[in-house]
Amino acid sequence: MINRFFLLNPIILGLGIILFSTSTTQALPKEALRESRDNFLRRRGTVSLEEKETSPLPKLPKIDRDFNLRQSRDGFLNPASRRQGSMSQVTSVSELQDISPTDWAYEALRSLVERYGCIVGYPDRTFRGNRALSRYEFAAGLNACLNTIERLIQENVAVLREDIEKLKRLAQEFEQELIALGARVSNLEERVAYLEDHQFSTTTKLTGEFVVGLTGITSGERDGGSEEINKVTNFGYRGRLELNTTFDGNDLLYTRLATGTVPAYSDITGTFEGELGFSQPDGSDLAVELIIYEFDLAENIRMFVEPVGGAFDDFVPTVNFLDGDGAFGAISAFGSRNPLYYMGEGPGIGFQGRLFEVFEWSGGYLATDGNDPSLGAGMFNGPYGLIGQFAYEPSDSLKVAFTYVHGYNNLDSGTGTRRSNFQTFVEEEFEQSVNTVNNSYGGEFTWRIFDRFVLGGWAGFTSTRTLGAIDVGPDDDVIQRGKLDIWNWAVTLAFPDAFKEGDTGAVIVGMEPWVSKADINFPDDLRRTDQDSSFHIEAIYQYPLNDNILITPGIIVITEPDFDDRNEALVIGTIRTTFTF
Repeated sequence: MINRFFLLNPIILGLGIILFSTSTTQALPKEALRESRDNFLRRRGTVSLEEKETSPLPKLPKIDRDFNLRQSRDGFLNPASRRQGSMSQVTSVSELQDISPTDWAYEALRSLVERYGCIVGYPDRTFRGNRALSRYEFAAGLNACLNTIERLIQENVAVLREDIEKLKRLAQEFEQELIALGARVSNLEERVAYLEDHQFSTTTKLTGEFVVGLTGITSGERDGGSEEINKVTNFGYRGRLELNTTFDGNDLLYTRLATGTVPAYSDITGTFEGELGFSQPDGSDLAVELIIYEFDLAENIRMFVEPVGGAFDDFVPTVNFLDGDGAFGAISAFGSRNPLYYMGEGPGIGFQGRLFEVFEWSGGYLATDGNDPSLGAGMFNGPYGLIGQFAYEPSDSLKVAFTYVHGYNNLDSGTGTRRSNFQTFVEEEFEQSVNTVNNSYGGEFTWRIFDRFVLGGWAGFTSTRTLGAIDVGPDDDVIQRGKLDIWNWAVTLAFPDAFKEGDTGAVIVGMEPWVSKADINFPDDLRRTDQDSSFHIEAIYQYPLNDNILITPGIIVITEPDFDDRNEALVIGTIRTTFTF
């Protein structure tokens, strides 16, 4: 009953936001809606109609790494820069003002242009003069789409069979004009056959990402300085195979299979501080880790349905330039994003939309045990997390967001001190479980001050209360219910293209989640709060060996681990290599 009561008001508020967004007259740009996966159908290799010439095909097609991140995911490979790169591109035939849509050819080419982005018009979006579009100019656009689609297939991007049929018919209709352009009409059938033979699927693109890390602890103590942490170097990996499927060109079914051997360091260090972002202690057991289906629910609303492995950052932008989900950017889980985004997992739904061009909203609901039919589990009777975020983005260089998270039995973030992960703390100390309700508030920003300098940061506050007493045994009094206040903050400095195009240097300084105030009395003089100050200091340099291999040496320093000044500083070093294909 308690979790239903706390869930009611946020759901009513969320429905109100969705209804208001649907009623706005301003259409949401699709690039903004799909910041996480907005490059499923590539828009490179476009041809200017002013040139009226065929663009040569590249010898080695390049694969964009932002696609492998999905949304971004939305951080390290900045979606704002992607939108900026497409500002001058005309993505609809109807935007070219002096084209008259009079026959089937216009409609056929229009659909190809809007789906694959293969035409660039004149800067003023006209064809120079008040005249009808000539067949010669139309053929130039058709030839551009033909070359673009061939390039996409070489990169294993799914192309619908009906679009290939459209190209065949258009090429026959404009055969003479294409010959005049120097297009290879005579071997069109061979080219189409090549496309079909070399596709992984007509609807699905297969991508992969492997992170290999040589990692070790060089110093550190735990348990009040009474135990020295083992100084051991380990070599592990995290592997992901990703299936990206579209059925109409605008939706996306994302399936991720994952495994790995990179350990979680919290069991060794006695604290969740310094945990690696690419940790995957699965012992090489391959499993389906994530399934997401996203589509346009309305003109300015995109919906995300996650039956397996959902997380808040799948549909809520984390507003951190260095968020590469462990494979790119920050090497630590804390350095990747505000820990508030980790306070939700499991099956659920999410939404993302935009208002008046400069405002962005997102939110959703995830149930940790949503696929469990047991009593006290399921979608609405067990642990859950509810998130809502409102962001202001006046330009491509600045974004500010405000985040709210409500949760039931969903407090632990996997970062920070043991006490801030209170449910795990109680289970380890007293071998008992405790129910909690929390309300969290966060603020994030990223500001690209110069081309080679990005300033960012966040702050988060969580107010938590326990819902029942904790029975610690016959020798001690029952621990009565109480409240805890948990804080965290960080400042990030990123230097893209610092020494070479494509590289990135970065420094992250902050304090991982800690308990600043609590009215819960533990037995045996166990401290209620984290009394000392512990800083997270992280430095990385990401260097691209080529378009598909990145190597990132990095170091994490945690002063006074677990907010205990009796512990010697924890130092973790790693050399992370990321392979994408």
